[in-house]
Amino acid sequence: MPTNFTVVPVEDGGAGKSTLEDVFSKEDEEDVSPRRPYSGDVTPRESSPFINNTDQDQENYYDGKNMALFEEEIESNPMVSSLLNKLVNYTNLTQGVTEHEEYENEEGVTKIRVKSPQMGTFIGVYLPCMQNILGVILFLRLTWIVGTAGILESFAIVVMCCTCTMLTAISMSAIATNGVVPAGGSYYMISRSLGPEFGGAVGLCFYLGTTFAGSMYILGTIEILLTYIVPNAAVFVAEKKEGEAEAMLNNMRVYGTCCLALMALVVFVGVKYVNKLALVFLACVVLSIMAIYAGVIKTVIEPPDFPICLLGNRSLQNHNFEKCVKTEVIKNVTYTTKLWELFCDSHHLNATCDEYFTLNNVTEIQGIPGLLSGVIKDNMWGDYGPSGMLVEKKRQSSVPAQDNSRDIYMPYVFNDISTFFTLLVGIYFPSVTGIMAGSNRSGDLRDAQRSIPFGTILAIATTSFIYMTCVVLFGACIEGVVLRDKFGDSVKKNLVIGTLAWPSPWVIVIGSFFSCCGAGLQSLTGAPRLLQAIARDGIVPFLQVFGHGKANGEPTWALLMTAGICEIGILIASLDAVAPILSMFFLMCYLFVNLACAVQTLLRTPNWRPRFKFYHWTLSFLGMSLCVSLMFISSWYYALVAMSIAGCIYKYIEYRGAEKEWGDGIRGLSLNAARYALIRLEEVQPHTKNWRPQLLVLLKLDSDLGVKHPRLLSFTTQLKAGKGLTIVSSVLEGTYMTLGAEAKSAEQNVKSAMHAERTKGFCHVVVSSNLRDGFSHLIQSAGLGGMKHNAVLMAWPGAWKQAEDSYPWKNFIETVRETTSAHQALLVAKNIDKFPSSEDRLGEGTIDVWWIVHDGGLLMLLPFLLRQHKVWRKCKMRIFTVAQMDDNSIQMKKDLQMFLYHLRLNAVVEVVEMHDSDIAAFTYEKTLVMEQRSQMLKQMQLSRNEREREAQLITKLGTKSHGNLNDNATATPDHRVHMTWTKDKLITEKNRNRSEPNVGVKDLFNMKPEWENLNQSNVRRMHTAVKLNEVVVNKSQGAQLVLLNMPGPPKTKGGDENYMEFLEVLMDGLDRVLLVRGGGREVITIYS
Repeated sequence: MPTNFTVVPVEDGGAGKSTLEDVFSKEDEEDVSPRRPYSGDVTPRESSPFINNTDQDQENYYDGKNMALFEEEIESNPMVSSLLNKLVNYTNLTQGVTEHEEYENEEGVTKIRVKSPQMGTFIGVYLPCMQNILGVILFLRLTWIVGTAGILESFAIVVMCCTCTMLTAISMSAIATNGVVPAGGSYYMISRSLGPEFGGAVGLCFYLGTTFAGSMYILGTIEILLTYIVPNAAVFVAEKKEGEAEAMLNNMRVYGTCCLALMALVVFVGVKYVNKLALVFLACVVLSIMAIYAGVIKTVIEPPDFPICLLGNRSLQNHNFEKCVKTEVIKNVTYTTKLWELFCDSHHLNATCDEYFTLNNVTEIQGIPGLLSGVIKDNMWGDYGPSGMLVEKKRQSSVPAQDNSRDIYMPYVFNDISTFFTLLVGIYFPSVTGIMAGSNRSGDLRDAQRSIPFGTILAIATTSFIYMTCVVLFGACIEGVVLRDKFGDSVKKNLVIGTLAWPSPWVIVIGSFFSCCGAGLQSLTGAPRLLQAIARDGIVPFLQVFGHGKANGEPTWALLMTAGICEIGILIASLDAVAPILSMFFLMCYLFVNLACAVQTLLRTPNWRPRFKFYHWTLSFLGMSLCVSLMFISSWYYALVAMSIAGCIYKYIEYRGAEKEWGDGIRGLSLNAARYALIRLEEVQPHTKNWRPQLLVLLKLDSDLGVKHPRLLSFTTQLKAGKGLTIVSSVLEGTYMTLGAEAKSAEQNVKSAMHAERTKGFCHVVVSSNLRDGFSHLIQSAGLGGMKHNAVLMAWPGAWKQAEDSYPWKNFIETVRETTSAHQALLVAKNIDKFPSSEDRLGEGTIDVWWIVHDGGLLMLLPFLLRQHKVWRKCKMRIFTVAQMDDNSIQMKKDLQMFLYHLRLNAVVEVVEMHDSDIAAFTYEKTLVMEQRSQMLKQMQLSRNEREREAQLITKLGTKSHGNLNDNATATPDHRVHMTWTKDKLITEKNRNRSEPNVGVKDLFNMKPEWENLNQSNVRRMHTAVKLNEVVVNKSQGAQLVLLNMPGPPKTKGGDENYMEFLEVLMDGLDRVLLVRGGGREVITIYS
């Protein structure tokens, strides 16, 4: 009867506790110890998929009796309580984006204290995205884009780019909320959604984009420094006006390299300094934006005083003169001004001046007329032009000059580059990148699945509003010639956007300078970690070195690589040339984010359950299309280069990269495509034109579970040339419960052999109670749907006579019968180990086809397929056919040649005549020995030793009989049939048959009474085998490969051993033979 007991809690201390331990100690030892079956010698359980998995999990076995029914499952599967405990304790740690703080505990062991992630949406996602999106293009190029493209086209550029990033953010939000996203940003999302090939390719593109973004930010920093803050700090100074552009580029290279070295040093010393300065840089951006809007509002009340000087309708660089007049009157005396000296050869009034200067007057207008001035009408449309084009005010009258050759030396404002719409798209797009900043910090977020979508989309909406309003406000407040003045030459070298700011232009200059510095540091911080993450994934072998770093995880080698690539961008030295490059790489990244979301949504995989619900595959597809369009709009040749780089990386990872299984969408897409194709294939039978050998290769394994005949796989590769279906299979004899591990090991060995022989296909090793049933099951069920095999390839059982039992040849014959019943073709290779390997190159030789009976054309198709492979390419094809007495051999040859011509096959045709002849004595002798051996083995139930002695006795008797007959034949040359087959006696036998044509089969039986009891069917079959072998050996003994029609097996199992003997005689004397038996359908046609 059950025993009820109650456990009473006892105070810590004394006796109570020790008493409980004493009472239950032995019981614990007896009960608990046997419940730990896993020791070091046993294969451990699969590691837990959770980060906080410890070794204690392996020791927490449930010792109670309540779950005794499930105790076997508990050993390998966790209890629900322990599973939930792991989920609660799960921590998503950032991967190297913060400095680790180390401390030592009391024992002196160094531990790492990691703060739990506490960032919310505003601090963790919204502000970083704002800081990365608003940057150098806004401050240095947006006014120039508005002036060049006009308000309408600039607005269209902003809308296109912002729409692209918004759609990408929606797709990214869906992916980021589909499970826990470790730190890794877009690379992690793409690689886990589209697989390692796409992930590696796009990850490296994103890395290159981030690195070139660092170059762009550094170039922006140096441009602000040398143009607006300390222009006198230039190292290179142009002596002539036409050399100013080259001198500026050289200054950018020198200062940019120094700035890069300084920033790389800061990043190397510690990321914590960059993180601490991030808020300062962000504050600079926010203050600059506020100053712009404040300046716009102030223009309504009181426009700022920034006069510009026009000569005719041409804008002048006014940093070399103060007054916008040609002459001035002081005390009734006319004096020339600085402006006069710039256009004339002297300061005298009678000096020779530039023709245009003489014909036109100078006019001074306000560069910032204000929001209510109506200048928005003039700035509505674009004003594109080539490099060197003068910046002129629309609707301003002027008198053109005859000679404009010296305009380049005058202080006009010029276009420094050729301008067109697509160029401006490429330059502007980097200003909307940075939307991945939130997802890159996913390891630091309190609730990443909520913060990433909300913060990113809100940041994009905010920045899009800022860009759109800035386009309109710049066009409504600033004069067109000032907008088109990229470097502020017409407003005394002031930053154009700074002229609009309030209270001072220096707010924008200083703010944009620190903003560019911060963005450059962020790029140099993020790019090495991205490269390190790709390297540590191991998908690109040559990047392994960049996975290493300092002891605290800082990617030292990756930082050096990043600095080297960044230097390439700095050597380009032009912000306008670098911007389209990084636009390509970012657009490639956004393209694949949208593709990943679209693929996952359309596949409807069970694991696709994003918490963010406001997505649709059409939005992802639209974003993907927009990315491709923007790539080719910006620069078609850069787009092709970026795609080529991504394609090369993809193929490299596919060919050399580590195999990773991340449950990616491309694999799901492949499965869906395969399922659809299989269903379509099963609907209709393939047409003859589409027939190709889909091979089931039956391998034999040795005692070590290795492939016994690897050349069979080589021949498979040569026959398939990498096309069609190949299923390589084998059978182990036993039960799956006992041989499951051996079956997996054998399958791995077969796969290794397939890889070594370059055989592309599938491998399957089954365990069956006997080999016959295993092969039968494979023939019946291998393949799936319409992708089933239609031909079976196997090796000839060469040692079937020496086998201890009859199973090998019986299994062979049963396989022949089953392939015939299944209407499948059968290919049997004799002496397979003598076949060439895939590395061999056969020289001049022939592939001989002996076409005895029609098999659907398979005999003629196989040599054609073999000759597609480089091993057999130089071999010529010969087709032999046999003509009987009633056949017209000449007409047969013509018909066969015409048939091959229609089949588009090149082959030499030969018709061999086989006349009816008497059955030779050798045929009777072979038949007699065959039947005697067969009958004796059937009737006598002998032990193995006795059977061996009996076989030896039969061999000795046969040898003695042959010797006696030879002696008699030599002593008395009479006209009886000789019993031994030699070439001399063959000729004698033929001559005797010609001289005495009336001697028939009955006379032969009268000469040898023991022949009378022979099975006449066997005699005829042996006669055919002997005569055909004689002809084949005579014609094809030197051929590289001989293809023969394979005779069908006997209908009854009584003649199985005789059937093997017939085939052995048929192939005697030939090195490489392929017996071919058709599947009962036409496989080749003359029609197109």
